[in-house]
Amino acid sequence: MRLRISARKSDLARLQALMVGEALQAQHPHLNIEYRFKESLGDKNLTDPLWKIPEKGVFTEDFHDELMQQETDLVVHSWKDLPTEPKTETLIAATLPRADQRDLLLLKKSHFAKIKNLKALRIFSSSPRREYNLTDFFKSHLPFALQDVRFENVRGNIPTRIRKLYESTEVDGLIVAKAALDRLLTAPHAEFAEVQGQLRQHLSEMNWAVLPLSINPNAAAQGALAIEILKGRADIEALVKSIHDEDTFVCAQKERDILASFGGGCHQKIGVAVLRRPYGDITFLRGLTDQGQVLKERSLKTSAAFCCTEKNLWSEGAESERTSLPVSPLPVDINALYIARKEAWPEGLSYSGFIWAAGLKTWQSLAQKGIWVHGCAESLGEDEDPRIEVLAGRPLKWAKLSHDEGFVSSTMPLIATYSLKISMAMSTLQNKDSFFWNSGSQFLCAVTNAPEILNKHHACGPGNTAKVIRAYLEKKNVFDPAKFRLVLDQENWRQLCKQ
Repeated sequence: MRLRISARKSDLARLQALMVGEALQAQHPHLNIEYRFKESLGDKNLTDPLWKIPEKGVFTEDFHDELMQQETDLVVHSWKDLPTEPKTETLIAATLPRADQRDLLLLKKSHFAKIKNLKALRIFSSSPRREYNLTDFFKSHLPFALQDVRFENVRGNIPTRIRKLYESTEVDGLIVAKAALDRLLTAPHAEFAEVQGQLRQHLSEMNWAVLPLSINPNAAAQGALAIEILKGRADIEALVKSIHDEDTFVCAQKERDILASFGGGCHQKIGVAVLRRPYGDITFLRGLTDQGQVLKERSLKTSAAFCCTEKNLWSEGAESERTSLPVSPLPVDINALYIARKEAWPEGLSYSGFIWAAGLKTWQSLAQKGIWVHGCAESLGEDEDPRIEVLAGRPLKWAKLSHDEGFVSSTMPLIATYSLKISMAMSTLQNKDSFFWNSGSQFLCAVTNAPEILNKHHACGPGNTAKVIRAYLEKKNVFDPAKFRLVLDQENWRQLCKQ
């Protein structure tokens, strides 16, 4: 059987078409694939920002006629490039597993002194979404005490934009879709060897940070591929279903539906990310609509029932006494550190490896100490895969900095940098029906002194705190799924209790 696959001519588009073709051939070895590559309108117009080009689907519409005339059998798109309005003649029949949907900041090391001196940052990005969501974040989470952040228009494919950054004497950094860079750097085909070498050379002269989805949700469907076919081609639809990833499809389509509800379009200052996790679906929505509505949503939808009202909530927290511990030199084979809390970074530590923060507050605290942070787990727990080994260019061996009774996992050794003593007024726990816990240590302190709260309602984030609480409740034979709720943060918990 001969199958014709079309895509744009850029390195990334060709690679993505090859990924689809090779996945199909792995399932159907008899396939003989013909690839058809051409430029789109968006490839030809490299002057205007995409949101200023009046035509919709500037990277995708040029392939519509090929499908309609049956000159090709399927087209592989970056799904985020497709207009959100559904088409009547074609359909998205399948997608591969999603690549990393986050954005990536690249910053030239040679400009660090200039940035610190001027307290100003200039960034290549034509995206209104990125500019709206990241301007204040860069001021507070980069180690430069920035007062001014400006975005500059840039067009071109990934290698072109990185080259433009490398050659510019004025612009300091660039934001790209991490999925694009990951795919190019890991392509096994000889035709991409030259561009990989160029990218690695440029990356060696830059610092990078994976930007958090809770602050900067991705463009709808970013990191996902759309396999578009003509409606009625049951033969092609059946063929591509063999490589289809349903979880990716559901999340990407939900993001597109949310964006469409606000009008759609790349001119929008709106980012939306949907993450599917074993414990539920997470949605991050941030931006500003054309009507001036500020969007700021963090939600976790789980299948578990939760019987809780807003009455008698407890989230007063606890008093914590921290004592620094002497820290021996880090093992030489540790090249990546997970920082569990802002207090875990010991004074005087000099470290040149990769740094991953547990959450945004920890990231900000480290940045204020002048430390470059490569990204964070967004308070979702250390089981969240950082997915940075491709950028690092080598395998990573992790260690966690935390307190001496912190959660110990089998995959990440604990390096204790402080001891922790928790105390709380037991009177604040009395007559409360529902509790939000910031840490497992806080929960254990409370139930040790007030075991009567075990049968109450408990909520916490989806990381190690949840593991500690659930294990303890199960050990005591009092675990009730209807009384245990995973939430993203305290505000998310309070909103759920109102429902």
